[in-house]
Amino acid sequence: MNYVYDFGDNWQHRIKVEKTLMPDPQLKLSLCVAGANATPPDDCGGVYGYLDFVAAVSDPTHPEHAEMCEWIGRPWDPAAFDIANANFWLNDIKL
Repeated sequence: MNYVYDFGDNWQHRIKVEKTLMPDPQLKLSLCVAGANATPPDDCGGVYGYLDFVAAVSDPTHPEHAEMCEWIGRPWDPAAFDIANANFWLNDIKL
């Protein structure tokens, strides 16, 4: 399945369903079982803006490092994935 997020930046996601399971009546919430990497910040300028952003925040000698760190406003690691946070947001999805 293909999914487009943020039509202005045109983030295109390909979602692959690897396995379907019979519904479990005990589970009434959506659940993330695995993932990788941080979500790109909103309004970072699409794929190319994101690549520029990662380069800037990852390199303290980059000319835009301070500006991008101030813009994001918090420590940010492009390789971070927080499954607990992903599942927190999935709790709002009604099945």
